[in-house]
This record gives sequence, C-alpha cells and structure tokens, in this order.
Amino acid sequence: MNKILILNTVAAEGLAEFDKEKYTIGQNVADPDGIMVRSKPIHDMEFGPNLKVIARCGAGVNNIPLDRCTKAGICVVNAPGGNANAVKELTVAAIIMTMRHGYNAMSWVRALSDEESAYGKDVVESGKEVFRGPEIMGKKIAIIGVGNVGSRMAKACHDLGMKVIGYDPYLSHVRQQELRNYLEFAPSFEDAIQGADVVTVHTPLNDETKGMINARTIALMNDGVYLANFARGGIVDADAVCDALDGGKIAGYATDFPTPRMKTMDKVFCTPHLASGTPEAEINCAVMGARQAKDYIENGNIVNSVNLPNVSFARADGDRITVIHDNKVGMLGLMTEKVAAAGLNIENLVNKAKGEVAYTILDFNGSVPKSVADSIAAIPGVIRVRVIA
Repeated sequence: MNKILILNTVAAEGLAEFDKEKYTIGQNVADPDGIMVRSKPIHDMEFGPNLKVIARCGAGVNNIPLDRCTKAGICVVNAPGGNANAVKELTVAAIIMTMRHGYNAMSWVRALSDEESAYGKDVVESGKEVFRGPEIMGKKIAIIGVGNVGSRMAKACHDLGMKVIGYDPYLSHVRQQELRNYLEFAPSFEDAIQGADVVTVHTPLNDETKGMINARTIALMNDGVYLANFARGGIVDADAVCDALDGGKIAGYATDFPTPRMKTMDKVFCTPHLASGTPEAEINCAVMGARQAKDYIENGNIVNSVNLPNVSFARADGDRITVIHDNKVGMLGLMTEKVAAAGLNIENLVNKAKGEVAYTILDFNGSVPKSVADSIAAIPGVIRVRVIA
C-alpha cells in the first residue's frame, strides 16, 4: 500500500486520482511514498527513506528544497499551466482597474453620504473628473517571461488592441515563432521595458530574476509607466516601486504581493495572493500533480519534473528498473554490465540527463531479482534504484 501525505488543502478531484485500494491518503501519514503540497514551506521538513515524489500543485517550487531532493533521489514535479488562465485573468483585470483608478473610484462612491442628493449628477460628475484614467487599447505592454502565463497574456493583450513586446531568453525558437502573431520579441530585458506604457512580469523567482524590477530598471521605463506583478513578490523591489510611485515615475502598481508601505498608497491595486486562487485552477493543479505522482510511483515515468529529466514511455510486460544517477561518462555501460552478468535481456532502455543528474529506465519481459538492483545501486554515482513490478 502506497502512502500519500497531503500538505495544505488539495482539491478532492486530485485526491480522487489515487485508487483507494492502492493508496492511503491523509494529513498525518508517516513515512509517505509521495507528498502533495501547494504553498506550504517544506525546506526544514525531514523526508523519510520511502519518499519518492513531491507533487507541487501549482507552478512555483520556491517552497521545496530542490537540491536536497535531488541528492536524496526524490523526484519533484509541478503543474505548469494549471493555473495560468486564472493568473492571466486577474492580471489583465488588475491592470485595467489600476489604469482606470477603479478601486479608488469605488472607495469614493462608498464614502458618499446616504442622502439621495449625494448621488446627483453634479456630485457624480465631480468624481468622474477626479478618477478619469486611460484606456489600454493602443498602449504598449512589455511582458517579461512568455511562458504559460505570459503567452496567454500576450494573446489577451493583443486581442484588446495593445502593442505587445515580449522578453524571454529561455523560450525556444519554435515557440517564439508560434507566438509571433501576438507579440514582438525584444532582444533584452532593457529593450523590452524601454518605451513601454505597461510592464508586467511572469517569470519564476530565482537568483537571476530576484529584484529584477529595481531602482535602476525602473529608471529605464517611461515616465508614468504602469507596473504589474502577479508572479512572485521577490521579483520586484517593493521599496523601489514605492519610491517611484511617490516620485511620479510609476503611475500605478498592480500586485498580488502587498507590503505595509504600499497597502494604503492611492496608486496601488493590491490583492492577497489571489491570482491562482480559483476553484478551476486548484482542481487543474491538483489533478495534474496527482496523476504525475501516481505515474512516477507506479511506473517510474517522469512528467513535468523540475529537478530530474522528463522520461515517459509505455512499459514492457515485465519488471522495470529506474535509476537516478550522476550524469557522467560510463554510467550506462556499468549498469548494462550488471544486467548482462545476471543473464537478463533488456527489452527497452531510455537514458536522459538534466544538468548534473541523469535518469535511466530499463524494461524487461520478466521479473528482476533484487540482487540486480543491489548491484546497480553499488555503482559509484548511483543515487537511487527502484524495481517496479
């Protein structure tokens, strides 16, 4: 019986992917085979020897100790794109509300007297003049990060009549060509943000992107630029943005990551990390995470891993050996030697690498003795071996 530990609240539709006859699922499961997690930080969590996979029911994995997982032979998967539409919708709405001063206008109306005369034409018209804001049609928007969310943003903004500039150094040439109908790609981050009326970021948070929106890069933007961040808080230097708001450099800021300083600023539209928080997104991410964790536990197939190579194919009739190992010359030969010495014939073999780590699947038509797995595990550089019957 495999055991799945649930951290945070995971949509029931995702948990239903696990066969109750094969899995024990709960929030107090000891020494689990798999973990389902959303945003709960688990950097200090101790992982038991049976833990094989951690499924992040969302895209960001900053709450998971990836290096430690890789060294322990634990596969970490996420759900890219599962919440992309939800993030796109709130980002577009927040940009429009920020440019049109929607929140401040609504607060002004709520502060009106209860007297009927307070809603007369003259009073309402005076508010209209105070909160008048520009349209997005015809404006230039720079989308930094054109992945699952950014590509959807590009299409939506294009359809709303905006001129779309994108920047993503990790996007393949093929994918860039697919998106050419919706945006023009800039050669650099600086080129993308210069001359933009709106700048929105949709990148992961890492050493390269941390604080990429700062005093220096803000100075490169147009005076009166509108800025949006519904990706990760650390991508933007919040104090630099507040200073630019006070100085008039930034006309408005829409964000899912408020700070004490900005929460009362008139030019800021803040939400409490709502971007991916729709019922549809939670279901999508939970189902993706559960299916990927289940496939890895039962078949050794890896889909959407952030720390191991993606390897997935149909099994042969017999046992399957999976090996997580160092990506170095000669490893595959040493493994096949151990198999040949045991008199076994390999039906299918796939080996893929990701940086310094590699993953090998060996399929057989019959059963595999434990001694074969033990001999492979003894090879220097092998991190983890599993035999899946």
